[in-house]
Amino acid sequence: MFTEADFAISGTAYEWTERTLGLLQKVLKVNVKLHQAPGQLAEGSIFLFNHFARFETFIPPYLIYQATGAHCRSVAAPELFTEGDALSEFLLSLGAVPADYPNLLPFLVAEVLRGRKVVIFPEGGMVKDRRVLDRRGGYSIYSRTARERRKHHTGAAVVALAVDGVKAAVREAAAGGDRDRVARWARHLALDADRLLAQARLPTTIVPANITFYPIRIRENLLKRGVELFSRGLSPRAAEELLIEGNLLLQDTDMDIRLGEPLDPAGLWGPGGRWLRRRVARRAESLGDLVRLAPGEGPWDRRLWARAARARTLALRDAYMAGVYRGVTVNLSHLASGLALRLLDRGVTEVAAAEFHRAVYLAVKAVQGEAEVHLHRSLQNPEAYGGLLGGDCPGIELLVETATASRLLERRDGRYRFLPKLREQHGFDRVRLENPVAVYANEVAPIPGVARAVERALDEAAELRPAVLAQRRFDDELRAFQWDRAAFSKARHGVVNRGETATRSGEPFLFLPARPHPLGVLLVHGFTASPAEVRPFGERLRDLGYPVLGVRLKGHGTSPWDLLERRWEDWLAAVRRGWEILSALAPRVCLVGFSAGGALGLRLAAEQPAGLAGMVSVAAPLKVRDKGLQFVPLLHGANRVVESVSPARGILLFHHAEPEHPEINYRHLPIRALYELGQLIDAVEERLPEVRCPTLIIQGSEDPTVDPKSAQLLYKKLAAPDKALVMIPSARHGILYEDVGGTQERILGFLEDRRG
Repeated sequence: MFTEADFAISGTAYEWTERTLGLLQKVLKVNVKLHQAPGQLAEGSIFLFNHFARFETFIPPYLIYQATGAHCRSVAAPELFTEGDALSEFLLSLGAVPADYPNLLPFLVAEVLRGRKVVIFPEGGMVKDRRVLDRRGGYSIYSRTARERRKHHTGAAVVALAVDGVKAAVREAAAGGDRDRVARWARHLALDADRLLAQARLPTTIVPANITFYPIRIRENLLKRGVELFSRGLSPRAAEELLIEGNLLLQDTDMDIRLGEPLDPAGLWGPGGRWLRRRVARRAESLGDLVRLAPGEGPWDRRLWARAARARTLALRDAYMAGVYRGVTVNLSHLASGLALRLLDRGVTEVAAAEFHRAVYLAVKAVQGEAEVHLHRSLQNPEAYGGLLGGDCPGIELLVETATASRLLERRDGRYRFLPKLREQHGFDRVRLENPVAVYANEVAPIPGVARAVERALDEAAELRPAVLAQRRFDDELRAFQWDRAAFSKARHGVVNRGETATRSGEPFLFLPARPHPLGVLLVHGFTASPAEVRPFGERLRDLGYPVLGVRLKGHGTSPWDLLERRWEDWLAAVRRGWEILSALAPRVCLVGFSAGGALGLRLAAEQPAGLAGMVSVAAPLKVRDKGLQFVPLLHGANRVVESVSPARGILLFHHAEPEHPEINYRHLPIRALYELGQLIDAVEERLPEVRCPTLIIQGSEDPTVDPKSAQLLYKKLAAPDKALVMIPSARHGILYEDVGGTQERILGFLEDRRG
């Protein structure tokens, strides 16, 4: 039997564990991401977490210690503790206490009053099925020991209310000059009176928190195979846990830990309740008197206190469990799983894969509008989910593979068939293996915003107009800009970013006049610039009644570091997305591209998309003035060699330039991007004979960046029967942005001809 003397925390054990977990975090594939308000770990008293995997027990105390230097008390499963056992000794040295310790609640109350953090898993065990709602919508979970559903534990609420009661009594005694009573509580807690008074003036903060894993895999892993190799077989329960949790540890898995809104138990009491709390706390002889809620025992005030405290305990328990479960970090698999089960509810057992993917996409867009839903990175970055509409989304593919392996789904001839097993009940220790779709759906069942998003997506998918889908997709372009800008604005990007001078917003734009012309205009900016370069002309087109979309080429308008990561095919993909969006909003579209944007427009025009009305290429490069660019392939190759044999990114990553328009263009040009520009030029030149739409080529006669010979070469190689070349007398490159020599009027005339 353990005693309080066994629970001494070892600072050395904490430091050793921190170093060990730090090393393991580099080896293991768990990507731990903590979401918290500033100072929340430092200010919280009692932290509550849901429980899905065994190793979660170690993570919260480790994070709290890392952030605050505070040692924690955590409540752990009794089966982990055996007197004299090495693991037990280790857990005890880290502050763990067995859940069946007879004096547990008074001990935890004392620890909070001493200033320690307390970590509790109020579910009382792993909830493998993630099913936490009963049929009436109340919170309950399955108990393996009782083999039935039960309510969550109230221990955390009892501890919080008792701590709050002691603090109130100490404050009252101090205010009334009753030093003896303060001293008595201080001796009881092994604190000096001043320290106790300082603790009593702090709020008792309960912080509900949620741990979400993504994705859940059911493949065989090295951990399970290794244990099987050195044992004579595993129990089904052990095999399941090693398979699921081994994959969480050994394969790329996101572990999002999200701290919810803090709760203060003091707010549960009215004036009468506060008076009763002070009266009972004043008479209490020990902490045990404050945690024993037996309504039929003791004097009238004690009985009344027990009834009132019991009611508030249940209310507090329900409040913090709501905080825990609504803190789920919602991901793509949550939405897809919810959609699949909702389709079954509607009697749909088979659906075209493209239709299902589109419904998932619409659910993503709907849930993005739910302010209270916490989104995983897979739902914030359009690169992660945008491929849903084209059937190329790794996130959905992984879920489909998992569901197919579990015999929940059959994929054939471009269709998904939902199998009967999706609706079957599975044993508690097998559900993660047998039905991960249900596990995902159960996890988000307590979040109303997810249910609304799923319903809205199914209703909208039935009669979705192309123009509505186009608006959703343009919203993705705006979100991608925000995501990329944030991703490349970190401290490690600071030196280069601080050297940039661009002040104009780099976000894409979409203008839809009230009475639009049937001809839309897709504007494509140049290399190292942003949509700001073509926005003034876009506004002029808008005022003339043209629907206009200004695309943002990937890597542009954010940071040179962003551009360093991109290939020319990424730029072309951005133009293609812009084309698809605008084509849904205008029956015919004309492409207008400047510099590299002109080259990209010509490359897309070579594909001869339906509805293409014409192409305007302004200062598109086939030849460039800078002779130093001939060394770019050599530098790029050297950078790649260095990157392959060392942690360094290369020898020379950026070339410094002084642009014509420093308020728009980057000053640091990535060597990789210059190389990709050369690749783009080669790809465009090869496809020029396939450009057959009416084409206008405009070029500055003394362009300092693009060799004017490029225009003659373009004109010669184009196969378009209707083509024209206009040379603008100018020694500037940015003739469209500056409207040199009537460049914009020339384009407007071309568009007017195409409008019919």
